[in-house]
Amino acid sequence: MGGWADWIGRSETRSDVISPGLLRRFCATLDRPVTEEIPQGLHWCLCLPDAPTAELGTDGHPAKGGFLPPIPLPRRMWASSSVSFDHRLQLGDAVTRVSTIASIEEKSGRSGDLVFVAIDHETRAGERVAVRERQNIVYREPASAPAPPMDGGPADLSEWDWRREFIPSEPLLFRYSALTFNSHRIHYDRPYAVEEEGYSGLVVQGPLMATLLLDLAAGELGTERLSSFSFRGQSPAIVNEAINLVGKRDGERIALAVLGENGREIMAAEATI
Repeated sequence: MGGWADWIGRSETRSDVISPGLLRRFCATLDRPVTEEIPQGLHWCLCLPDAPTAELGTDGHPAKGGFLPPIPLPRRMWASSSVSFDHRLQLGDAVTRVSTIASIEEKSGRSGDLVFVAIDHETRAGERVAVRERQNIVYREPASAPAPPMDGGPADLSEWDWRREFIPSEPLLFRYSALTFNSHRIHYDRPYAVEEEGYSGLVVQGPLMATLLLDLAAGELGTERLSSFSFRGQSPAIVNEAINLVGKRDGERIALAVLGENGREIMAAEATI
């Protein structure tokens, strides 16, 4: 492929406001009480891409070649993020996010060619930087066949101090896609997810699972206690299949994960207080 050097350094700026309505809808989606404290993870619902419907690609994402490069691989997903929470966001804040393409890297894996696009996001509330994030998006070749179910016994949760079993439902996926203005069809169009992208069902959003891990930590430590958080998707979570949200603390460091019922790791994460 190649030829992506001219895209590195491109940036775009978007603005938003943390409104009472957004906060209520975010908390309702997670079944958590509404307070004036802004939950960590709500920044993923701000400064969203808003391409017209006529400009969406076949997969439901905005068509390639706008801010993001036109990578000629059909499947794309949010692979990982590293987030620094520098200052607290507050209800009513006017926020601005500057997003800059930091790198584009081609690789080959067991599933074929891959292209990783790293994007740096800086979210400001007034003159203060509130959240810094390095997001990694991966582009992949077409799926050859649906992935077979993984064998294994029940997940061993004995090493984890914090545990919460959770079943992601279709309404939850719909609501989170609405909160983030995400029209990727793998989250609501089952025939597309199975027949075109090779999944066994509707796919749970990566940032939704990351938000659930942040909510788990908030339940143990209190709201807005983390100074950093990073996550990496390891395998897909499928709607209506139970997952385990787990964590453990070692001083100022926290290990977190999303595990399937058969023990497979869906997401690995870590945080600092």
